[in-house]
Amino acid sequence: MKKRLEDAKGLWPEILPEVLWAYRTMPKTSTEETPYSLVYRTNAVIPVVVGEPSLRYSNERGPRNDESRRQELDELKERRDMACKQIIAQKQQVEHYYNKKAKVKPLKVRDYMLKAKTPASKDPREGKLGTNWDGPYKITAKANKGSFQLETMKEKLMPNNWNITHLKYFNF
Repeated sequence: MKKRLEDAKGLWPEILPEVLWAYRTMPKTSTEETPYSLVYRTNAVIPVVVGEPSLRYSNERGPRNDESRRQELDELKERRDMACKQIIAQKQQVEHYYNKKAKVKPLKVRDYMLKAKTPASKDPREGKLGTNWDGPYKITAKANKGSFQLETMKEKLMPNNWNITHLKYFNF
């Protein structure tokens, strides 16, 4: 769709309705339904099909259409529930993919950590080849969820608590 609009250059106002129609009538991978069918409770009929007689359009008129519309209305809540379940399943799949790369190791008191240097604490004379980590430091207490109190190797307590995002496990 983006390519179609880019190719049109200055004609995008004329092409935009076609692009939006295509977007609304294409099934999405997250729900396996079209946005049009979830909102209007029926499948979209392309405007060209309405102008020219076709088997699909002729079957969607008259008393058979009323019956099929009632059946679609009865099935709508079920279709929306299935789309919601599909979205939840897709989010769980993405979460599983993301979490399988993470190697979580719980930190304990007396573990040794390296502390990230902030740009303000870096020595400007070292340049970009300077160290990015200070330490090692020892965890003396768990302060809050994800933050720890540290002490230096000379057993001097650090003034602030440090968040786990700024710490890296250190092996001797």
